[in-house]
Amino acid sequence: MIRLFHTIKRDKDLNTGFYADLDTNFEQALILSEHEFSHAELLELLKNGNIPEKQIAALRFDKVTNSEDAAVLISNLTGCDGKIREAAALRINQIITSTPESAQFFMNPLKFADAVIDINANICRLVADTVKFLKFDEAFSREYTARILTFINEALDALDKFIFRDKKYVINKQLFKLYWCLETLKDFYEFVPDNILESLLSRCAEESEYTIREKTADILVLSAKFPKLSEKLMNDENYYVRAAFLNH
Repeated sequence: MIRLFHTIKRDKDLNTGFYADLDTNFEQALILSEHEFSHAELLELLKNGNIPEKQIAALRFDKVTNSEDAAVLISNLTGCDGKIREAAALRINQIITSTPESAQFFMNPLKFADAVIDINANICRLVADTVKFLKFDEAFSREYTARILTFINEALDALDKFIFRDKKYVINKQLFKLYWCLETLKDFYEFVPDNILESLLSRCAEESEYTIREKTADILVLSAKFPKLSEKLMNDENYYVRAAFLNH
Protein backbone atom coordinates (compact mmCIF):
# COMPACT_ATOMS: atom_id res chain seq x y z
CA MET A 1 0.00 0.00 0.00
CA ILE A 2 1.29 3.45 -0.89
CA ARG A 3 2.02 5.66 2.14
CA LEU A 4 0.46 8.96 1.14
CA PHE A 5 0.92 11.17 4.16
CA HIS A 6 3.36 10.51 6.96
CA THR A 7 1.75 13.35 8.93
CA ILE A 8 -1.88 12.25 8.72
CA LYS A 9 -3.31 10.57 11.80
CA ARG A 10 -5.41 7.57 10.87
CA ASP A 11 -7.73 8.00 13.84
CA LYS A 12 -10.82 8.54 11.74
CA ASP A 13 -14.23 7.47 12.97
CA LEU A 14 -14.98 4.19 11.20
CA ASN A 15 -18.71 4.84 11.47
CA THR A 16 -18.64 8.09 9.51
CA GLY A 17 -15.50 7.90 7.37
CA PHE A 18 -14.34 11.27 8.74
CA TYR A 19 -11.52 11.97 11.17
CA ALA A 20 -12.32 11.93 14.87
CA ASP A 21 -12.68 15.67 15.47
CA LEU A 22 -13.36 18.89 13.53
CA ASP A 23 -9.85 20.28 14.00
CA THR A 24 -8.31 17.15 12.54
CA ASN A 25 -10.80 17.18 9.66
CA PHE A 26 -9.94 20.80 8.87
CA GLU A 27 -6.20 20.17 9.14
CA GLN A 28 -6.32 17.17 6.86
CA ALA A 29 -8.59 18.95 4.38
CA LEU A 30 -5.89 21.62 4.01
CA ILE A 31 -3.21 18.99 3.50
CA LEU A 32 -5.32 17.19 0.91
CA SER A 33 -6.16 20.38 -0.99
CA GLU A 34 -2.51 21.44 -1.20
CA HIS A 35 -0.96 18.07 -1.93
CA GLU A 36 0.02 17.05 -5.44
CA PHE A 37 -1.01 13.45 -6.05
CA SER A 38 0.37 10.91 -8.44
CA HIS A 39 -2.06 8.81 -10.44
CA ALA A 40 -1.23 5.80 -8.26
CA GLU A 41 -1.91 7.79 -5.10
CA LEU A 42 -5.29 8.90 -6.39
CA LEU A 43 -6.20 5.31 -7.17
CA GLU A 44 -5.17 4.25 -3.67
CA LEU A 45 -7.28 6.98 -2.08
CA LEU A 46 -10.29 6.06 -4.20
CA LYS A 47 -9.98 2.48 -3.05
CA ASN A 48 -9.15 2.92 0.64
CA GLY A 49 -9.50 6.56 1.63
CA ASN A 50 -12.02 8.08 4.02
CA ILE A 51 -14.77 10.43 2.86
CA PRO A 52 -12.71 13.63 2.34
CA GLU A 53 -9.88 11.64 0.76
CA LYS A 54 -12.13 9.81 -1.69
CA GLN A 55 -13.99 12.99 -2.57
CA ILE A 56 -10.81 14.90 -3.39
CA ALA A 57 -9.29 11.91 -5.17
CA ALA A 58 -12.35 11.63 -7.41
CA LEU A 59 -12.26 15.33 -8.27
CA ARG A 60 -8.52 15.23 -8.92
CA PHE A 61 -8.52 11.99 -10.90
CA ASP A 62 -6.49 12.96 -13.92
CA LYS A 63 -7.12 10.37 -16.62
CA VAL A 64 -8.57 6.98 -17.47
CA THR A 65 -6.69 4.82 -19.96
CA ASN A 66 -7.93 1.35 -19.02
CA SER A 67 -10.96 -0.48 -17.68
CA GLU A 68 -9.34 -1.15 -14.30
CA ASP A 69 -8.95 2.54 -13.47
CA ALA A 70 -12.46 3.27 -14.72
CA ALA A 71 -13.85 0.49 -12.52
CA VAL A 72 -12.34 2.11 -9.41
CA LEU A 73 -13.98 5.42 -10.25
CA ILE A 74 -17.31 3.76 -11.11
CA SER A 75 -17.27 1.81 -7.83
CA ASN A 76 -17.68 5.13 -6.02
CA LEU A 77 -20.94 5.95 -7.78
CA THR A 78 -23.01 3.90 -5.34
CA GLY A 79 -22.82 2.45 -1.85
CA CYS A 80 -20.83 5.28 -0.26
CA ASP A 81 -21.27 8.79 1.12
CA GLY A 82 -23.11 11.28 -1.08
CA LYS A 83 -20.10 13.60 -1.29
CA ILE A 84 -18.07 10.80 -2.83
CA ARG A 85 -20.87 9.72 -5.18
CA GLU A 86 -21.37 13.25 -6.50
CA ALA A 87 -17.63 13.83 -6.96
CA ALA A 88 -17.29 10.53 -8.84
CA ALA A 89 -20.31 11.29 -11.03
CA LEU A 90 -18.93 14.74 -11.88
CA ARG A 91 -15.45 13.48 -12.74
CA ILE A 92 -16.75 10.59 -14.85
CA ASN A 93 -18.87 13.05 -16.80
CA GLN A 94 -15.91 15.37 -17.30
CA ILE A 95 -13.59 12.57 -18.40
CA ILE A 96 -16.01 11.03 -20.89
CA THR A 97 -17.14 14.33 -22.40
CA SER A 98 -13.61 15.76 -22.69
CA THR A 99 -11.91 12.56 -23.89
CA PRO A 100 -14.51 10.54 -25.84
CA GLU A 101 -11.98 7.80 -26.54
CA SER A 102 -12.03 6.94 -22.83
CA ALA A 103 -15.77 6.06 -22.95
CA GLN A 104 -14.95 2.49 -23.98
CA PHE A 105 -13.54 1.83 -20.50
CA PHE A 106 -16.75 2.74 -18.64
CA MET A 107 -19.04 -0.04 -19.83
CA ASN A 108 -20.84 -0.86 -16.59
CA PRO A 109 -24.57 -0.50 -17.41
CA LEU A 110 -25.93 -1.83 -14.12
CA LYS A 111 -23.82 0.52 -12.01
CA PHE A 112 -24.86 3.53 -14.07
CA ALA A 113 -28.51 2.49 -13.94
CA ASP A 114 -28.35 2.24 -10.15
CA ALA A 115 -26.66 5.65 -9.99
CA VAL A 116 -29.23 7.42 -12.17
CA ILE A 117 -31.86 6.87 -9.45
CA ASP A 118 -29.68 8.21 -6.64
CA ILE A 119 -31.43 10.18 -3.89
CA ASN A 120 -29.32 13.19 -4.91
CA ALA A 121 -30.77 14.87 -7.99
CA ASN A 122 -27.36 16.35 -8.91
CA ILE A 123 -25.99 12.82 -9.25
CA CYS A 124 -29.02 11.73 -11.27
CA ARG A 125 -28.51 14.61 -13.68
CA LEU A 126 -24.79 13.98 -14.07
CA VAL A 127 -25.32 10.29 -14.74
CA ALA A 128 -28.20 10.89 -17.17
CA ASP A 129 -26.03 13.38 -19.05
CA THR A 130 -23.12 10.92 -19.09
CA VAL A 131 -24.69 7.66 -20.23
CA LYS A 132 -25.87 9.16 -23.52
CA PHE A 133 -22.19 9.21 -24.51
CA LEU A 134 -22.02 5.44 -23.95
CA LYS A 135 -24.97 4.76 -26.22
CA PHE A 136 -22.69 3.84 -29.12
CA ASP A 137 -22.16 0.45 -27.47
CA GLU A 138 -25.25 -1.64 -28.21
CA ALA A 139 -24.59 -4.22 -25.49
CA PHE A 140 -24.29 -1.44 -22.89
CA SER A 141 -27.44 0.26 -24.18
CA ARG A 142 -29.58 -2.86 -24.12
CA GLU A 143 -28.54 -3.90 -20.63
CA TYR A 144 -28.84 -0.36 -19.29
CA THR A 145 -32.30 0.04 -20.83
CA ALA A 146 -33.49 -3.30 -19.47
CA ARG A 147 -32.49 -2.22 -15.96
CA ILE A 148 -34.24 1.13 -16.36
CA LEU A 149 -37.42 -0.61 -17.53
CA THR A 150 -37.31 -2.79 -14.42
CA PHE A 151 -37.06 0.31 -12.24
CA ILE A 152 -39.93 2.00 -14.08
CA ASN A 153 -42.23 -0.99 -13.68
CA GLU A 154 -41.31 -1.30 -10.00
CA ALA A 155 -42.12 2.37 -9.43
CA LEU A 156 -45.41 2.22 -11.32
CA ASP A 157 -46.48 -0.94 -9.49
CA ALA A 158 -45.64 0.67 -6.15
CA LEU A 159 -47.55 3.84 -7.05
CA ASP A 160 -50.58 1.80 -8.09
CA LYS A 161 -50.67 0.18 -4.65
CA PHE A 162 -50.40 3.35 -2.60
CA ILE A 163 -53.50 4.73 -0.91
CA PHE A 164 -54.19 8.19 0.49
CA ARG A 165 -53.04 7.15 3.96
CA ASP A 166 -49.52 6.33 2.77
CA LYS A 167 -46.86 8.80 3.83
CA LYS A 168 -46.07 11.42 1.23
CA TYR A 169 -42.30 10.88 1.33
CA VAL A 170 -42.80 7.21 0.41
CA ILE A 171 -44.86 8.20 -2.62
CA ASN A 172 -42.42 10.96 -3.57
CA LYS A 173 -39.53 8.50 -3.46
CA GLN A 174 -41.17 6.40 -6.17
CA LEU A 175 -42.10 9.48 -8.22
CA PHE A 176 -38.51 10.70 -8.01
CA LYS A 177 -37.25 7.31 -9.20
CA LEU A 178 -39.78 7.26 -12.04
CA TYR A 179 -38.92 10.81 -13.10
CA TRP A 180 -35.21 10.08 -13.54
CA CYS A 181 -35.84 6.77 -15.26
CA LEU A 182 -38.01 8.53 -17.83
CA GLU A 183 -35.46 11.31 -18.17
CA THR A 184 -32.70 8.86 -19.10
CA LEU A 185 -35.04 6.71 -21.20
CA LYS A 186 -35.33 9.68 -23.58
CA ASP A 187 -31.91 8.72 -24.88
CA PHE A 188 -32.52 4.98 -25.01
CA TYR A 189 -36.19 4.52 -25.94
CA GLU A 190 -35.29 3.00 -29.32
CA PHE A 191 -33.94 -0.04 -27.50
CA VAL A 192 -37.45 -0.78 -26.18
CA PRO A 193 -39.87 -2.82 -28.34
CA ASP A 194 -42.77 -0.64 -29.50
CA ASN A 195 -45.47 -2.63 -27.70
CA ILE A 196 -43.61 -2.45 -24.39
CA LEU A 197 -42.82 1.24 -24.81
CA GLU A 198 -46.44 2.10 -25.63
CA SER A 199 -47.73 0.19 -22.61
CA LEU A 200 -45.23 1.85 -20.31
CA LEU A 201 -45.90 5.36 -21.63
CA SER A 202 -49.66 4.80 -21.39
CA ARG A 203 -49.31 4.03 -17.70
CA CYS A 204 -47.07 7.04 -17.12
CA ALA A 205 -49.52 9.31 -18.97
CA GLU A 206 -52.12 8.52 -16.31
CA GLU A 207 -49.97 9.59 -13.35
CA SER A 208 -51.38 12.49 -11.35
CA GLU A 209 -47.93 14.07 -10.91
CA TYR A 210 -47.52 16.39 -13.90
CA THR A 211 -43.71 16.04 -14.07
CA ILE A 212 -44.16 12.36 -14.91
CA ARG A 213 -46.58 13.21 -17.69
CA GLU A 214 -44.16 15.89 -18.90
CA LYS A 215 -41.31 13.36 -19.15
CA THR A 216 -43.67 10.98 -20.91
CA ALA A 217 -44.49 13.72 -23.41
CA ASP A 218 -40.77 14.29 -24.04
CA ILE A 219 -40.37 10.65 -25.09
CA LEU A 220 -43.53 10.72 -27.21
CA VAL A 221 -42.21 13.74 -29.10
CA LEU A 222 -38.96 11.95 -29.87
CA SER A 223 -40.45 8.59 -30.76
CA ALA A 224 -43.43 9.96 -32.76
CA LYS A 225 -44.91 6.45 -32.92
CA PHE A 226 -48.00 6.74 -30.75
CA PRO A 227 -50.21 9.53 -32.11
CA LYS A 228 -53.24 8.79 -29.92
CA LEU A 229 -51.19 8.94 -26.77
CA SER A 230 -49.47 12.08 -27.98
CA GLU A 231 -52.82 13.70 -28.72
CA LYS A 232 -53.97 12.89 -25.20
CA LEU A 233 -51.03 14.72 -23.64
CA MET A 234 -51.20 17.57 -26.15
CA ASN A 235 -54.50 18.38 -24.47
CA ASP A 236 -53.27 17.82 -20.93
CA GLU A 237 -54.53 20.17 -18.24
CA ASN A 238 -50.96 21.13 -17.34
CA TYR A 239 -49.14 23.76 -19.39
CA TYR A 240 -45.70 22.16 -19.08
CA VAL A 241 -46.98 18.84 -20.39
CA ARG A 242 -48.56 20.54 -23.40
CA ALA A 243 -45.45 22.67 -23.91
CA ALA A 244 -43.32 19.57 -24.47
CA PHE A 245 -44.97 19.28 -27.88
CA LEU A 246 -44.76 22.99 -28.66
CA ASN A 247 -41.03 23.14 -28.11
CA HIS A 248 -40.22 20.57 -30.80
